[in-house]
Amino acid sequence: MSNTEKNQEIAASKAGMDPKTARKYQALNRLPSEVEKERAWRTREDPFQDVWEQVRQQVEENHGLEAKTLFEWLQREHPGRFSDGQIRTLQRRIKIWRATEGPAQEVYFGQKHEPGKLCASDFTHMTELGITIQGQTFAHLIYHLVLTYSNWEAGTICYSESLESLSEGWQNAMWELGAAPAGHRTDSLSSAVNNMSKLEEFTPRYEALMKYYGVKPQHTNPVSPNENGDVEQSHHRFKKAVDQALMLRGSRDFADEAEYARFLKDLMTQRNLGRRQRLAEELAVMRELPARRMESAKRERVKVDSGSLIHVDRNAYSVNSRLIGEKVEARLYLDHIEVWYGQKKLEDLPRLRGRSKHQVDYRHIIEWLVRKPGAFENYRYKEDLFPTSRFRMAYDALQETAPGQAVKEYLKVLKLAAEEGETPVDEALRELLQGKSEVAISAESIGEVLRRLDTITPVTVVEVAAVDLATFDELCAETAVRQ
Repeated sequence: MSNTEKNQEIAASKAGMDPKTARKYQALNRLPSEVEKERAWRTREDPFQDVWEQVRQQVEENHGLEAKTLFEWLQREHPGRFSDGQIRTLQRRIKIWRATEGPAQEVYFGQKHEPGKLCASDFTHMTELGITIQGQTFAHLIYHLVLTYSNWEAGTICYSESLESLSEGWQNAMWELGAAPAGHRTDSLSSAVNNMSKLEEFTPRYEALMKYYGVKPQHTNPVSPNENGDVEQSHHRFKKAVDQALMLRGSRDFADEAEYARFLKDLMTQRNLGRRQRLAEELAVMRELPARRMESAKRERVKVDSGSLIHVDRNAYSVNSRLIGEKVEARLYLDHIEVWYGQKKLEDLPRLRGRSKHQVDYRHIIEWLVRKPGAFENYRYKEDLFPTSRFRMAYDALQETAPGQAVKEYLKVLKLAAEEGETPVDEALRELLQGKSEVAISAESIGEVLRRLDTITPVTVVEVAAVDLATFDELCAETAVRQ
């Protein structure tokens, strides 16, 4: 036997092949995979052959139909004919049909991005992540902005897709960045883009914001939201990163909104670390920012009605009754509303979220409520006149002990809170409601408690009895004796 034959046998043995077979492939000068003929026949009967035409017609007419839905439909149409294990066969057949005979799919054209040319932004809902503030669900959005070249990102917590939110979020991002790109793209947000029936493409306030920063506005086609794909993809990755960071944190609950905002800020800072090199390329060609930020507020002139209320953005807010009949200027910001009169700011109110809400401060109307106590019981905004749960408990207690005088006495308590401060009166109510004394709740008894409030133990103070360490010494001695 020659060395060549020996080498062939050794190689064939290592390959797990008969030497004769090895010599055949060597003579052909082809690999086994190149010699094998591809099977063009089925190894088993197609269970969907008789119903395929019905299935194909359904898929042609309804492109979004899934194979699982069609399979369940076939099982209903032909009871007992198809077993659950046959669904994979139908899925494969539909998949092959769509790839070879089905309708053409939408093509996404990857874009070439240049440094400093464009940023994209949109709002993304965060409620689905289950974030809570002190145990309460925190319903909110994030205004999310991304530089399309470097993927640098920034975000601002907001509560609606308003122009105030967009303006605040946009400017926060620009001033954090320290420069502005040439263009800004959004989808067709109603706060930024006019209805197409109007001549102007963008709303005046949004266009003024972009012009102030020297940025060219762009928007996507309403029927093609995927045109803003850079920020949409970034939304997905950002929310996934937030979810992962929350898992590592071990809790989705935060002490307050400020703590949650710091959490998001730290996460974005971490995500932006790997983008510094490309960001530097963008900053080198971006335009400088103006000397100061543009005011984000929306200004409205509104009249104070006879109920001492102003109606702003379809919500009601109370103001001081002295302003009834006057016109004031309401400045709407992302999270608060300022009320101005005669070049002076009179109120700074938390902005209500949603529509048809109300916020009535008893301090604004208490003078007239005391004069008209009969209006209290059926007042439309009566629930707003219980600033804390203890005030409500006090009112209920008065209804039990002195129902005829309950309203008048409670209004005196409210007036006392307006004059002396809500917190001390609340503490006085706590003392009286605990039942440590037989004194009934009244404005007079609360006044008495206020005069000695410094002697009342705060609810946050917990007294812990001193531990007698001699007990531990005796225990250690007993243990030593036993050993």
